[in-house]
This record gives sequence, structure tokens and C-alpha cells, in this order.
Amino acid sequence: MALLKTIASKLPLAAAVAVAGLSLSACATKDYVNERIAEVNTRITAVDSKASDALQQAQAANAAAQAAQATANSDSQQINNLSAQVNALSTAQQQQPPRAPRG
Repeated sequence: MALLKTIASKLPLAAAVAVAGLSLSACATKDYVNERIAEVNTRITAVDSKASDALQQAQAANAAAQAAQATANSDSQQINNLSAQVNALSTAQQQQPPRAPRG
């Protein structure tokens, strides 16, 4: 019975030590948290930099595509003008009477 009383008297102390140990192991220190935040901030900065570079490249590609479209539109208009001139010359040639051979 004395053994039981001894165990019972030490049980609250053991429980308190166990709870304190578990609670301390579950808490992160301020330095640990700051280190993890710094790592995350470094990654965010790197991703932000890559996103900015990608945006600049996309804007440059868009500008080049718009310039190419403008050139294509201009070339298409010139082709249409030349086709109209060729058609007019072809029609005029067909409407002229045949020429007598020289000689």
C-alpha cells in the first residue's frame, strides 16, 4: 500500500513533467520562425523576379507580333494593288485588236 501511495504522490509530478516536455517540444523558437520566413521570402523574391522576366518577354513578343502583323497588312495591300494593276493590263491587252506582223 505504501508503494501505491508513493506512486500516486509522484504521478502529478510526472504528468506535469510530461506535459511541460511535450509543450516545449511543440513550440517553435522565434529564431526558427524567422529563419523559415526568411527562406520563404527569398523564394518569393526569386519567383517574383522570374515572373517579371516572363512578363517582359511576353510584352516584347507581343510588340514583335504586332509589328509583324502591320507588315503583313501592308504587304497584303501592296499585293492587292499589284493584282488590280495586272488584271487591268490583262483586260486591256485582251480588248486590243490583234496587231499585224511587221515585216
